[in-house]
Amino acid sequence: MPNPRNVSKQLYHLAESCWADVKDQTYDLAVLPWGAVEPHNYHLPYATDVFEAEAVALESARQAWEHGARPVVLPTIPWGVNTGQLDLKLCLNMMPSTQMVILKDLVENLIRHGIRKLVIVNSHGGNSFTTMIRELSVTHPELFICCLDWWKACDAAAWFDEPGDHAGELETSVMMHLVPDLVLPLELAGDGASKSFKIEALKKRWVWAQRQWTSITDSTGVGNPQKASAEKGKQFLAAVTKQIAGFVVELAASDLNEMYE
Repeated sequence: MPNPRNVSKQLYHLAESCWADVKDQTYDLAVLPWGAVEPHNYHLPYATDVFEAEAVALESARQAWEHGARPVVLPTIPWGVNTGQLDLKLCLNMMPSTQMVILKDLVENLIRHGIRKLVIVNSHGGNSFTTMIRELSVTHPELFICCLDWWKACDAAAWFDEPGDHAGELETSVMMHLVPDLVLPLELAGDGASKSFKIEALKKRWVWAQRQWTSITDSTGVGNPQKASAEKGKQFLAAVTKQIAGFVVELAASDLNEMYE
């Protein structure tokens, strides 16, 4: 039976796809958006990282399809590692060991269905997949896994005066563009002022330790959002998704046996 769906429909979006879309479709790779649920200053929603991860993954996949690649975007995983924010009300933490179990199960599903490449689109600074990817490369070597932090795909300084670390100018601008109805007026936002470690090495971050979030910021934000605008967010996302889409197209066409030059 022919598929009656309009060919312009999002066949790369698994959550919205039907069996009629998927059963005869061949996918080059999977894209997994991964977010977190946590406070973002007073003005941005708890699921900010979820909205961002999904939007970036879907738009990058759309552009990749236009260039002949066939990625499939998996449903976004909303919970992230928030071990430094456990005392913030309704901040929902997922332990790294739990993340690993979930990722391993997803990897085994993808292998079962013939997909051999996975791109994790991460939207939360507390998520770190490096050691998980190292371990999975040993236990499941038939799948190539890579991870990107979407906000690092382009130099934010070209768009923002003070990008910020959490709910600052960059993130507020992006959310103003994506879901303006969920962003409260900026006069309600805290100024994003934050404390740093007293110890010089930790302050300069060549020694790493987890920050206790309620000890460094009163508003839960790190970075001043006052210069944010929807137009800045739109322009930055356009550049980021173009960059990520180009990577997806290149990875989709790559031979996993010929990855080095």
